[in-house]
Amino acid sequence: MSQHTQALTEFLAGLQYEQIPDTVLARTEDLFLDWLASALASAGSHPISLFERYAEQMGPAEGPARIFVNGKSSSAYFAALVNGASSHLVEQDDLHNSSVLHPATVVFPAALAAAQDLGKSGRDLLVASVAGYEAGIRIGEFLGRSHYRIFHTTATVGTLAAAVAVGKLMGFDQKQFTHLLGSAGTQAAGLWEFLRDAADSKQLHTAKAAADGLLAAYLTKDGLTGAQNILEGDQGLAAGMSKDANPAALSDRLGSRWALVETSFKFHASCRHTHPAADALLDLMQREQLQADDITSVITRVHQGAIDVLGRVVVPQTVHQAKFSMGTVLGLIALYGKAGLTEFHTHALTDPRVGAFREKVSMMLDAQVDDAYPARWLGRVEVNTRDGRNLHGAIDEPKGDPGNTLSREELEDKFRRLVAFSGARSADEAGALIDRVWRLREASQLNDLA
Repeated sequence: MSQHTQALTEFLAGLQYEQIPDTVLARTEDLFLDWLASALASAGSHPISLFERYAEQMGPAEGPARIFVNGKSSSAYFAALVNGASSHLVEQDDLHNSSVLHPATVVFPAALAAAQDLGKSGRDLLVASVAGYEAGIRIGEFLGRSHYRIFHTTATVGTLAAAVAVGKLMGFDQKQFTHLLGSAGTQAAGLWEFLRDAADSKQLHTAKAAADGLLAAYLTKDGLTGAQNILEGDQGLAAGMSKDANPAALSDRLGSRWALVETSFKFHASCRHTHPAADALLDLMQREQLQADDITSVITRVHQGAIDVLGRVVVPQTVHQAKFSMGTVLGLIALYGKAGLTEFHTHALTDPRVGAFREKVSMMLDAQVDDAYPARWLGRVEVNTRDGRNLHGAIDEPKGDPGNTLSREELEDKFRRLVAFSGARSADEAGALIDRVWRLREASQLNDLA
Protein backbone atom coordinates (compact mmCIF):
# COMPACT_ATOMS: atom_id res chain seq x y z
CA MET A 1 0.00 0.00 0.00
CA SER A 2 1.32 3.47 -0.87
CA GLN A 3 1.82 6.21 1.67
CA HIS A 4 -0.98 8.26 0.12
CA THR A 5 -3.57 5.48 0.31
CA GLN A 6 -2.46 4.73 3.85
CA ALA A 7 -2.81 8.40 4.85
CA LEU A 8 -6.31 8.47 3.37
CA THR A 9 -7.49 5.30 5.12
CA GLU A 10 -5.98 6.42 8.43
CA PHE A 11 -7.81 9.74 8.14
CA LEU A 12 -11.11 8.00 7.38
CA ALA A 13 -10.74 5.60 10.31
CA GLY A 14 -9.92 8.39 12.75
CA LEU A 15 -12.49 10.97 11.66
CA GLN A 16 -14.80 12.00 14.52
CA TYR A 17 -17.82 14.30 14.70
CA GLU A 18 -15.97 16.67 17.04
CA GLN A 19 -13.20 17.20 14.48
CA ILE A 20 -15.53 18.47 11.78
CA PRO A 21 -16.00 22.27 11.72
CA ASP A 22 -19.54 23.55 12.11
CA THR A 23 -19.34 25.16 8.66
CA VAL A 24 -18.66 21.74 7.14
CA LEU A 25 -21.55 20.11 9.03
CA ALA A 26 -23.90 22.91 7.96
CA ARG A 27 -22.77 22.55 4.36
CA THR A 28 -23.40 18.81 4.56
CA GLU A 29 -26.98 19.54 5.63
CA ASP A 30 -27.31 21.93 2.67
CA LEU A 31 -26.02 19.27 0.29
CA PHE A 32 -28.32 16.65 1.79
CA LEU A 33 -31.41 18.83 1.25
CA ASP A 34 -30.28 19.54 -2.30
CA TRP A 35 -29.82 15.81 -2.95
CA LEU A 36 -33.23 15.00 -1.51
CA ALA A 37 -34.82 17.51 -3.87
CA SER A 38 -33.31 15.73 -6.88
CA ALA A 39 -34.34 12.31 -5.56
CA LEU A 40 -37.96 13.43 -5.23
CA ALA A 41 -38.07 15.43 -8.48
CA SER A 42 -37.80 12.32 -10.64
CA ALA A 43 -40.88 10.58 -9.22
CA GLY A 44 -42.99 9.19 -12.06
CA SER A 45 -40.31 9.74 -14.69
CA HIS A 46 -38.65 7.24 -17.00
CA PRO A 47 -36.49 5.26 -16.31
CA ILE A 48 -36.90 5.48 -12.52
CA SER A 49 -40.02 3.32 -12.60
CA LEU A 50 -37.87 0.52 -14.04
CA PHE A 51 -35.62 0.62 -11.00
CA GLU A 52 -38.66 0.66 -8.72
CA ARG A 53 -40.06 -2.44 -10.41
CA TYR A 54 -36.71 -4.20 -10.19
CA ALA A 55 -36.56 -3.50 -6.45
CA GLU A 56 -40.09 -4.90 -6.05
CA GLN A 57 -39.25 -8.03 -8.04
CA MET A 58 -35.85 -8.79 -6.52
CA GLY A 59 -36.00 -7.18 -3.09
CA PRO A 60 -38.04 -7.81 0.04
CA ALA A 61 -41.69 -6.77 0.35
CA GLU A 62 -40.60 -4.28 3.00
CA GLY A 63 -37.52 -3.38 4.99
CA PRO A 64 -35.78 -0.80 7.19
CA ALA A 65 -34.79 1.65 4.44
CA ARG A 66 -36.96 4.01 2.45
CA ILE A 67 -37.30 4.56 -1.32
CA PHE A 68 -38.15 8.22 -1.74
CA VAL A 69 -39.91 8.35 -5.10
CA ASN A 70 -42.67 5.98 -3.99
CA GLY A 71 -42.41 6.05 -0.18
CA LYS A 72 -42.06 2.27 0.01
CA SER A 73 -39.64 0.47 2.29
CA SER A 74 -37.07 -2.08 1.23
CA SER A 75 -33.65 -3.43 2.15
CA ALA A 76 -30.78 -0.98 2.39
CA TYR A 77 -29.34 -2.36 -0.85
CA PHE A 78 -32.44 -1.76 -2.97
CA ALA A 79 -33.20 1.60 -1.34
CA ALA A 80 -29.67 2.75 -2.20
CA LEU A 81 -30.11 1.44 -5.74
CA VAL A 82 -33.38 3.27 -6.47
CA ASN A 83 -32.46 6.46 -4.61
CA GLY A 84 -29.13 6.54 -6.43
CA ALA A 85 -30.89 6.33 -9.78
CA SER A 86 -33.63 8.82 -8.94
CA SER A 87 -31.33 11.57 -7.67
CA HIS A 88 -29.30 11.70 -10.90
CA LEU A 89 -32.10 12.08 -13.45
CA VAL A 90 -33.16 15.72 -13.42
CA GLU A 91 -29.56 17.02 -13.56
CA GLN A 92 -29.94 19.18 -10.46
CA ASP A 93 -27.61 17.29 -8.10
CA ASP A 94 -24.35 18.79 -6.87
CA LEU A 95 -20.91 18.73 -8.50
CA HIS A 96 -17.37 19.10 -7.19
CA ASN A 97 -15.36 20.98 -9.79
CA SER A 98 -11.80 19.69 -9.63
CA SER A 99 -12.77 16.03 -9.25
CA VAL A 100 -15.67 16.34 -11.76
CA LEU A 101 -17.66 14.19 -9.34
CA HIS A 102 -21.33 14.38 -8.35
CA PRO A 103 -20.87 13.22 -4.75
CA ALA A 104 -24.41 13.54 -3.39
CA THR A 105 -26.08 11.12 -5.78
CA VAL A 106 -23.81 8.25 -4.69
CA VAL A 107 -22.87 9.12 -1.10
CA PHE A 108 -26.26 10.00 0.37
CA PRO A 109 -28.31 7.08 -1.05
CA ALA A 110 -25.85 4.55 0.35
CA ALA A 111 -25.23 6.35 3.64
CA LEU A 112 -28.88 7.03 4.41
CA ALA A 113 -30.03 3.50 3.53
CA ALA A 114 -27.32 1.99 5.72
CA ALA A 115 -28.03 4.45 8.54
CA GLN A 116 -31.71 3.46 8.48
CA ASP A 117 -30.76 -0.21 8.40
CA LEU A 118 -28.25 0.10 11.25
CA GLY A 119 -30.31 2.44 13.44
CA LYS A 120 -27.80 5.28 13.25
CA SER A 121 -28.37 8.92 14.21
CA GLY A 122 -28.35 12.11 12.20
CA ARG A 123 -24.88 12.91 13.52
CA ASP A 124 -23.67 9.50 12.39
CA LEU A 125 -25.06 10.17 8.93
CA LEU A 126 -23.33 13.53 8.72
CA VAL A 127 -19.93 12.12 9.70
CA ALA A 128 -20.29 9.25 7.24
CA SER A 129 -21.29 11.63 4.46
CA VAL A 130 -18.32 13.90 5.13
CA ALA A 131 -16.04 10.85 4.93
CA GLY A 132 -17.59 9.80 1.63
CA TYR A 133 -17.22 13.27 0.13
CA GLU A 134 -13.63 13.74 1.32
CA ALA A 135 -12.52 10.35 -0.01
CA GLY A 136 -14.49 10.51 -3.26
CA ILE A 137 -13.32 13.99 -4.19
CA ARG A 138 -9.67 13.13 -3.61
CA ILE A 139 -9.91 9.87 -5.54
CA GLY A 140 -11.54 11.76 -8.42
CA GLU A 141 -8.75 14.33 -8.40
CA PHE A 142 -6.22 11.48 -8.25
CA LEU A 143 -7.59 9.84 -11.42
CA GLY A 144 -7.47 13.15 -13.30
CA ARG A 145 -8.83 14.55 -16.53
CA SER A 146 -7.91 11.58 -18.70
CA HIS A 147 -10.16 9.32 -16.64
CA TYR A 148 -13.21 11.53 -17.17
CA ARG A 149 -12.82 11.54 -20.95
CA ILE A 150 -13.86 7.87 -21.15
CA PHE A 151 -15.25 7.03 -17.72
CA HIS A 152 -18.17 8.65 -15.91
CA THR A 153 -16.34 9.59 -12.72
CA THR A 154 -19.51 9.61 -10.64
CA ALA A 155 -20.02 5.96 -11.56
CA THR A 156 -16.46 4.78 -11.02
CA VAL A 157 -15.25 6.92 -8.13
CA GLY A 158 -18.79 7.05 -6.81
CA THR A 159 -18.61 3.36 -5.94
CA LEU A 160 -15.67 4.04 -3.62
CA ALA A 161 -17.22 7.20 -2.15
CA ALA A 162 -20.42 5.34 -1.31
CA ALA A 163 -18.46 2.47 0.21
CA VAL A 164 -16.46 4.80 2.42
CA ALA A 165 -19.61 6.47 3.75
CA VAL A 166 -21.13 3.12 4.73
CA GLY A 167 -17.83 1.89 6.13
CA LYS A 168 -17.71 4.94 8.37
CA LEU A 169 -21.19 4.17 9.69
CA MET A 170 -19.88 0.71 10.55
CA GLY A 171 -16.90 2.12 12.43
CA PHE A 172 -14.23 0.61 10.19
CA ASP A 173 -10.59 0.79 11.22
CA GLN A 174 -7.73 1.56 8.86
CA LYS A 175 -7.26 -2.05 7.78
CA GLN A 176 -10.96 -2.48 7.02
CA PHE A 177 -11.03 0.75 4.98
CA THR A 178 -8.14 -0.60 2.91
CA HIS A 179 -10.02 -3.82 2.17
CA LEU A 180 -13.16 -1.78 1.51
CA LEU A 181 -11.48 0.37 -1.14
CA GLY A 182 -10.21 -2.79 -2.78
CA SER A 183 -13.64 -4.38 -3.00
CA ALA A 184 -15.32 -1.15 -4.11
CA GLY A 185 -12.61 -0.28 -6.61
CA THR A 186 -12.74 -3.61 -8.38
CA GLN A 187 -16.45 -3.00 -9.07
CA ALA A 188 -15.97 0.56 -10.38
CA ALA A 189 -17.45 1.04 -13.87
CA GLY A 190 -19.34 3.48 -16.07
CA LEU A 191 -18.67 4.67 -19.64
CA TRP A 192 -19.77 7.84 -21.46
CA GLU A 193 -20.74 6.09 -24.70
CA PHE A 194 -24.41 6.10 -23.69
CA LEU A 195 -24.71 9.80 -24.53
CA ARG A 196 -24.48 9.15 -28.26
CA ASP A 197 -27.62 7.01 -28.13
CA ALA A 198 -29.72 8.92 -25.59
CA ALA A 199 -29.55 5.74 -23.50
CA ASP A 200 -30.63 5.48 -19.85
CA SER A 201 -27.24 4.35 -18.54
CA LYS A 202 -26.52 7.45 -16.45
CA GLN A 203 -29.11 6.43 -13.86
CA LEU A 204 -27.81 2.87 -13.89
CA HIS A 205 -24.36 4.28 -13.16
CA THR A 206 -25.35 6.04 -9.96
CA ALA A 207 -27.74 3.30 -8.87
CA LYS A 208 -24.99 0.71 -9.10
CA ALA A 209 -22.35 2.97 -7.56
CA ALA A 210 -24.47 3.55 -4.44
CA ALA A 211 -25.62 -0.07 -4.16
CA ASP A 212 -22.23 -1.62 -4.96
CA GLY A 213 -20.51 0.67 -2.46
CA LEU A 214 -22.96 -0.50 0.17
CA LEU A 215 -22.41 -4.11 -0.91
CA ALA A 216 -18.65 -3.73 -0.51
CA ALA A 217 -19.03 -2.31 3.00
CA TYR A 218 -21.42 -4.98 4.27
CA LEU A 219 -19.17 -7.74 2.91
CA THR A 220 -16.05 -6.12 4.33
CA LYS A 221 -17.73 -5.98 7.73
CA ASP A 222 -18.16 -9.75 7.56
CA GLY A 223 -14.53 -10.32 6.58
CA LEU A 224 -14.30 -10.09 2.79
CA THR A 225 -10.80 -8.98 1.81
CA GLY A 226 -9.92 -6.62 -1.02
CA ALA A 227 -6.84 -5.52 -2.94
CA GLN A 228 -4.45 -3.58 -0.71
CA ASN A 229 -3.35 -1.13 -3.39
CA ILE A 230 -6.41 -0.82 -5.62
CA LEU A 231 -5.80 2.85 -6.38
CA GLU A 232 -2.11 2.95 -7.26
CA GLY A 233 -1.19 -0.69 -7.90
CA ASP A 234 0.26 -1.95 -11.18
CA GLN A 235 -3.13 -3.42 -12.07
CA GLY A 236 -5.27 -1.01 -10.11
CA LEU A 237 -7.64 1.82 -10.97
CA ALA A 238 -5.06 4.36 -12.14
CA ALA A 239 -3.22 1.79 -14.24
CA GLY A 240 -6.37 0.82 -16.09
CA MET A 241 -8.36 4.05 -16.10
CA SER A 242 -6.00 7.04 -16.12
CA LYS A 243 -3.04 8.53 -17.97
CA ASP A 244 -2.43 11.46 -15.64
CA ALA A 245 -2.97 10.06 -12.14
CA ASN A 246 -1.66 12.19 -9.28
CA PRO A 247 -1.13 10.07 -6.12
CA ALA A 248 -0.49 13.14 -3.94
CA ALA A 249 -4.13 14.16 -4.44
CA LEU A 250 -5.23 11.22 -2.28
CA SER A 251 -3.74 12.72 0.86
CA ASP A 252 -4.06 16.40 0.02
CA ARG A 253 -4.36 18.36 3.30
CA LEU A 254 -6.49 15.75 5.01
CA GLY A 255 -8.17 17.27 8.06
CA SER A 256 -7.40 20.87 7.10
CA ARG A 257 -8.79 21.14 3.56
CA TRP A 258 -12.46 20.18 3.75
CA ALA A 259 -13.14 19.41 0.11
CA LEU A 260 -16.87 18.99 0.78
CA VAL A 261 -17.35 22.75 1.11
CA GLU A 262 -15.90 23.23 -2.38
CA THR A 263 -18.90 21.43 -3.88
CA SER A 264 -21.19 23.43 -6.17
CA PHE A 265 -24.97 23.43 -6.36
CA LYS A 266 -26.63 23.22 -9.75
CA PHE A 267 -28.75 26.20 -10.71
CA HIS A 268 -29.74 25.12 -14.23
CA ALA A 269 -31.31 21.70 -14.81
CA SER A 270 -28.62 20.60 -17.25
CA CYS A 271 -25.14 19.13 -17.48
CA ARG A 272 -22.79 21.28 -15.43
CA HIS A 273 -20.54 21.78 -18.46
CA THR A 274 -23.26 23.99 -19.95
CA HIS A 275 -23.63 26.26 -16.91
CA PRO A 276 -20.64 28.61 -17.37
CA ALA A 277 -21.65 29.48 -20.93
CA ALA A 278 -25.33 29.73 -19.95
CA ASP A 279 -24.53 32.22 -17.19
CA ALA A 280 -22.20 34.19 -19.45
CA LEU A 281 -24.84 34.42 -22.20
CA LEU A 282 -27.59 35.40 -19.77
CA ASP A 283 -25.38 38.11 -18.25
CA LEU A 284 -24.44 39.45 -21.69
CA MET A 285 -28.05 39.51 -22.94
CA GLN A 286 -29.21 41.36 -19.85
CA ARG A 287 -26.34 43.83 -20.07
CA GLU A 288 -26.85 44.55 -23.78
CA GLN A 289 -30.66 44.20 -23.63
CA LEU A 290 -30.63 41.56 -26.35
CA GLN A 291 -33.47 39.31 -27.44
CA ALA A 292 -32.95 35.86 -28.92
CA ASP A 293 -33.86 37.12 -32.40
CA ASP A 294 -31.11 39.73 -32.19
CA ILE A 295 -28.46 37.01 -32.11
CA THR A 296 -27.05 35.41 -35.27
CA SER A 297 -24.38 33.19 -33.66
CA VAL A 298 -22.93 32.19 -30.31
CA ILE A 299 -19.45 30.77 -29.92
CA THR A 300 -18.91 29.21 -26.52
CA ARG A 301 -15.26 29.07 -25.52
CA VAL A 302 -14.92 25.95 -23.43
CA HIS A 303 -12.58 23.42 -21.85
CA GLN A 304 -11.88 20.07 -23.51
CA GLY A 305 -14.02 18.21 -20.98
CA ALA A 306 -17.09 20.08 -22.22
CA ILE A 307 -16.33 19.11 -25.82
CA ASP A 308 -15.77 15.47 -24.82
CA VAL A 309 -19.15 15.23 -23.11
CA LEU A 310 -21.40 17.71 -24.92
CA GLY A 311 -19.94 17.14 -28.36
CA ARG A 312 -21.61 13.74 -28.51
CA VAL A 313 -25.08 15.30 -28.66
CA VAL A 314 -25.91 16.90 -32.03
CA VAL A 315 -29.72 16.81 -32.21
CA PRO A 316 -31.16 15.67 -28.87
CA GLN A 317 -33.81 12.98 -29.00
CA THR A 318 -34.94 13.01 -25.36
CA VAL A 319 -35.33 15.63 -22.65
CA HIS A 320 -32.44 14.11 -20.75
CA GLN A 321 -30.18 14.18 -23.81
CA ALA A 322 -31.21 17.83 -24.38
CA LYS A 323 -29.57 18.64 -21.06
CA PHE A 324 -26.26 17.64 -22.67
CA SER A 325 -26.79 19.86 -25.71
CA MET A 326 -25.03 23.21 -25.36
CA GLY A 327 -27.19 24.73 -28.09
CA THR A 328 -30.45 23.59 -26.51
CA VAL A 329 -29.48 24.91 -23.08
CA LEU A 330 -28.46 28.28 -24.51
CA GLY A 331 -31.63 28.34 -26.59
CA LEU A 332 -33.72 28.02 -23.45
CA ILE A 333 -31.64 30.71 -21.75
CA ALA A 334 -32.00 33.07 -24.72
CA LEU A 335 -35.73 32.51 -25.21
CA TYR A 336 -36.99 31.94 -21.68
CA GLY A 337 -34.28 33.38 -19.44
CA LYS A 338 -33.85 30.09 -17.61
CA ALA A 339 -33.15 26.41 -18.18
CA GLY A 340 -35.12 24.76 -15.41
CA LEU A 341 -37.12 21.55 -15.29
CA THR A 342 -40.26 23.19 -16.66
CA GLU A 343 -38.41 24.76 -19.58
CA PHE A 344 -36.78 21.46 -20.53
CA HIS A 345 -39.95 19.41 -20.34
CA THR A 346 -42.15 22.02 -22.02
CA HIS A 347 -39.91 23.61 -24.65
CA ALA A 348 -36.57 21.86 -25.22
CA LEU A 349 -37.78 19.40 -27.86
CA THR A 350 -41.01 21.01 -29.05
CA ASP A 351 -40.34 24.73 -29.49
CA PRO A 352 -38.92 25.20 -33.02
CA ARG A 353 -37.28 28.44 -31.90
CA VAL A 354 -35.13 26.48 -29.43
CA GLY A 355 -34.08 24.16 -32.24
CA ALA A 356 -33.29 27.11 -34.48
CA PHE A 357 -31.20 28.78 -31.79
CA ARG A 358 -29.37 25.50 -31.18
CA GLU A 359 -28.05 25.69 -34.74
CA LYS A 360 -26.52 29.09 -34.00
CA VAL A 361 -24.37 27.74 -31.17
CA SER A 362 -20.91 26.23 -31.47
CA MET A 363 -18.17 25.21 -29.06
CA MET A 364 -14.52 26.20 -29.41
CA LEU A 365 -11.62 25.04 -27.27
CA ASP A 366 -10.17 28.00 -25.39
CA ALA A 367 -6.67 27.66 -23.92
CA GLN A 368 -7.36 29.95 -20.95
CA VAL A 369 -10.59 28.17 -20.07
CA ASP A 370 -8.99 24.76 -20.54
CA ASP A 371 -5.97 25.64 -18.38
CA ALA A 372 -8.26 26.73 -15.54
CA TYR A 373 -10.33 23.50 -15.71
CA PRO A 374 -11.21 21.51 -13.67
CA ALA A 375 -10.36 23.67 -10.63
CA ARG A 376 -12.34 26.54 -12.17
CA TRP A 377 -15.12 26.37 -14.74
CA LEU A 378 -14.94 29.66 -16.65
CA GLY A 379 -17.79 30.91 -18.82
CA ARG A 380 -16.82 32.68 -22.07
CA VAL A 381 -19.14 33.44 -24.99
CA GLU A 382 -18.77 35.43 -28.20
CA VAL A 383 -22.05 36.70 -29.66
CA ASN A 384 -22.67 38.17 -33.10
CA THR A 385 -25.80 40.23 -33.62
CA ARG A 386 -28.00 41.12 -36.59
CA ASP A 387 -26.88 44.75 -36.40
CA GLY A 388 -23.25 43.74 -36.86
CA ARG A 389 -21.94 43.83 -33.30
CA ASN A 390 -19.44 41.32 -31.93
CA LEU A 391 -19.97 41.03 -28.16
CA HIS A 392 -18.20 39.07 -25.44
CA GLY A 393 -19.51 37.72 -22.17
CA ALA A 394 -17.52 36.32 -19.27
CA ILE A 395 -18.39 34.63 -15.96
CA ASP A 396 -15.68 33.34 -13.64
CA GLU A 397 -17.95 31.66 -11.07
CA PRO A 398 -21.22 30.19 -12.35
CA LYS A 399 -24.24 30.44 -10.09
CA GLY A 400 -23.97 27.72 -7.46
CA ASP A 401 -20.17 27.65 -7.23
CA PRO A 402 -18.76 28.09 -3.70
CA GLY A 403 -17.96 31.75 -4.41
CA ASN A 404 -21.41 32.32 -5.89
CA THR A 405 -23.36 29.81 -3.87
CA LEU A 406 -27.03 29.28 -3.08
CA SER A 407 -28.24 30.51 0.29
CA ARG A 408 -30.42 28.32 2.49
CA GLU A 409 -33.40 30.37 1.37
CA GLU A 410 -32.52 29.65 -2.26
CA LEU A 411 -31.98 25.97 -1.48
CA GLU A 412 -35.39 25.79 0.17
CA ASP A 413 -36.95 27.46 -2.87
CA LYS A 414 -35.19 24.99 -5.18
CA PHE A 415 -36.37 22.09 -3.01
CA ARG A 416 -39.99 23.24 -3.14
CA ARG A 417 -39.83 23.78 -6.92
CA LEU A 418 -38.36 20.36 -7.61
CA VAL A 419 -40.82 18.56 -5.34
CA ALA A 420 -43.73 20.48 -6.86
CA PHE A 421 -42.50 19.55 -10.34
CA SER A 422 -42.97 15.83 -9.70
CA GLY A 423 -45.77 16.09 -7.16
CA ALA A 424 -43.92 13.56 -4.99
CA ARG A 425 -44.86 15.46 -1.83
CA SER A 426 -47.39 18.14 -0.96
CA ALA A 427 -46.27 21.66 -0.09
CA ASP A 428 -46.81 20.93 3.61
CA GLU A 429 -44.85 17.69 3.38
CA ALA A 430 -42.04 19.51 1.59
CA GLY A 431 -41.90 22.07 4.38
CA ALA A 432 -41.78 19.33 6.99
CA LEU A 433 -38.90 17.63 5.18
CA ILE A 434 -36.96 20.89 5.04
CA ASP A 435 -37.41 21.30 8.80
CA ARG A 436 -36.25 17.73 9.40
CA VAL A 437 -33.06 18.27 7.41
CA TRP A 438 -32.20 21.49 9.24
CA ARG A 439 -32.51 19.49 12.50
CA LEU A 440 -30.57 16.49 11.24
CA ARG A 441 -27.96 16.82 13.99
CA GLU A 442 -30.66 16.35 16.61
CA ALA A 443 -32.17 13.19 15.07
CA SER A 444 -31.61 10.05 17.16
CA GLN A 445 -32.79 7.82 14.28
CA LEU A 446 -33.66 8.28 10.60
CA ASN A 447 -36.25 5.64 9.80
CA ASP A 448 -39.12 8.12 9.46
CA LEU A 449 -37.21 10.70 7.40
CA ALA A 450 -39.26 10.02 4.25
